Amino acid sequence: MYKSILVPVDILEEELTRNALKHAVYLAKLADAKVYLLHVLPISSAIINSYALGYPELKDRASIKAEEDLKALVDSLDLPKERVSYSIAFGSPRDEIAVSAESIEADLIVIGSRRPGITTHLLGSNASGIVRYANTSVLVVR
Repeated sequence: MYKSILVPVDILEEELTRNALKHAVYLAKLADAKVYLLHVLPISSAIINSYALGYPELKDRASIKAEEDLKALVDSLDLPKERVSYSIAFGSPRDEIAVSAESIEADLIVIGSRRPGITTHLLGSNASGIVRYANTSVLVVR
């Protein structure tokens, strides 16, 4: 049924990531699908200013840390390594997830989410934004 499953992960949110991955790995095993992990780092004004001033190493440090954590995450999954890959993007999580889903032709996006609270009601959440704007099916795991 699924050939390509995108799992947006936040390496700082271990429980959300673990829950989403548990479902994605289960579905990937059933369907012999590939799993793509995506971690999106926000672009802050500090990073933009550091580039403007000639300090690109700030972005590199964030990327290096994210890549180390993603490699460890990939190694922990109970899937053949050729069926798992990862990438890092900079920008809005909702937008980068949509772009990535399209580029890998994802059949499904599996994302972890917390129980909604007042802040997500007022500001929205990444999961709700993805559900609203994705062009493919989205499984929200709590």
